[in-house]
Amino acid sequence: MKKMILSLAAVITMGFSVLANGNGNVANGNDNVATQQARDAFKKDFTTASNIRWEQKNNFLKATFSLNGQILTAYYFPNGDLQAVVRNITSDQLPLNLLTSLRRDYTAYWITDLFEISSNGETTYYVSIENSDKKIVLKSDDISSWDVYSKQRKTDEAQ
Repeated sequence: MKKMILSLAAVITMGFSVLANGNGNVANGNDNVATQQARDAFKKDFTTASNIRWEQKNNFLKATFSLNGQILTAYYFPNGDLQAVVRNITSDQLPLNLLTSLRRDYTAYWITDLFEISSNGETTYYVSIENSDKKIVLKSDDISSWDVYSKQRKTDEAQ
């Protein structure tokens, strides 16, 4: 259980890197970075994927690709085990309870990032919201409520 939590924390951190410009060993459109096991598993998991780009990220292999008109990111262990799939979403793709809660409890904020992570059959949602003073990251893994994942004053960012 502890190992899974640590792995999921690493994937969450990497999920946020999907939203920023990451520095990694980009395979420039080919899959030389990926192991044969990861490439084989990817082809089995995402048979109709296109525009696949592999990167090495810490202990994971990151595949960014297009599938059904969406850009997704899959994280694999080198042995080919799929750890998680991340996709950016819009607020109207949130479960209704989460959208309602967000609109009710955070009316003075705007959404800057929103994505979901699917791992081991479970989906977790993360949203970054901001106002003029604060940036808050909320997390939901029960599709009914948000928990504060992190909170930062904007004046802290400049320091």
